[in-house]
Amino acid sequence: MREMKIMLISSAPGKLFIAGEYAVTHPGYPAILVAVDKFITLSIEKALYKGSIDLGRDRPISWTRDKDEIVLDGYKHGLPHIRFAIKMVETYIQELGKKPNFYHLKIESQLRSKEGKKYGLGSSAALIVSLVNALCAYYEIPISPDELFKLSSLANLHINRASSCGDIAASVYGGWIAFTSFDRKWVLKQQKNKSIKELISTKWPGLSIEPLNPPKELRLVVGWTGEPASTTKLLEQINQSRLKNNRAYRNFLYGSKICVNKMIKAFREADIKGIQKQVQINRQLLIDLGKDLGVEIESLLLTKLCHIGQKYKGYGKPSGAGGGDCGILILDSDEFLPQIIEEWREAGIMYLPLNIAPGTKLPYKG
Repeated sequence: MREMKIMLISSAPGKLFIAGEYAVTHPGYPAILVAVDKFITLSIEKALYKGSIDLGRDRPISWTRDKDEIVLDGYKHGLPHIRFAIKMVETYIQELGKKPNFYHLKIESQLRSKEGKKYGLGSSAALIVSLVNALCAYYEIPISPDELFKLSSLANLHINRASSCGDIAASVYGGWIAFTSFDRKWVLKQQKNKSIKELISTKWPGLSIEPLNPPKELRLVVGWTGEPASTTKLLEQINQSRLKNNRAYRNFLYGSKICVNKMIKAFREADIKGIQKQVQINRQLLIDLGKDLGVEIESLLLTKLCHIGQKYKGYGKPSGAGGGDCGILILDSDEFLPQIIEEWREAGIMYLPLNIAPGTKLPYKG
């Protein structure tokens, strides 16, 4: 009797930073993020002698194994998020006594424009989370949200040790969250002495993830500048520049912590005016940081996005590292949304009709 092919499908949402950018890369400094209803969707199906990765463009990429390493046909050092997510899960399943095998992966993204440009909605994090989630289901390993976050974060840290992993948290837990990053040096040190199974069941110092409920009247409005920005490069520029002006950077960290904690309090109290006030303060902190360190965080289009919003009682700021990508507005109604959308369009800013997304969808069999 012919074996029936089973396909598992998993998806993870993108994210937006609402406040706390840059500061959140330091343990103990909070940020607020929200998951949005644009997803990375991944399907996985068993293969026999060789696997493949279909990215939805050109031909699928074949892969084989060299001992425990994934070898991509024609991509010696490419696709790091996929390779390290696979490596992390398969190291984990071998600790549990399971043997890796071959499979076909198909990856579809709603986090890019039709032209293939990233919106800046955390596509790399959503990819890692979706893949880790799917592989654990494929190998029949039960996994909790906390374990999924930690496994995904370990894979992410192999690529970028400076990452806060806040985008990972948003993709896993969904909705609105208050997030404080863990002590990454501690985690990386522990990884040398502990198994992955032990490490993901251990409490990580500094890590805090709290769901937030927004006021009923709060409206999150998102505009895309069409200017892709590299978070990694901007973080590198900030880290290099702050060595020359550490006092300005320390003042920024202090101000960001106070601002975001007040915003979290406003969420808890359903105080939309308080949230809007802190959005304004956080924007100014980022503008001042950029000026002090000579790094463009708020681009010209992001400034226009915020100024147009202000005309209609919308309180805005860049979302994420800045330099392009998306900006957000916090409104207390939809009354002036058509005017905002039209003026954004005239300025070269695309309105993204996003809604709030739940966390990672558990894989289902197709």
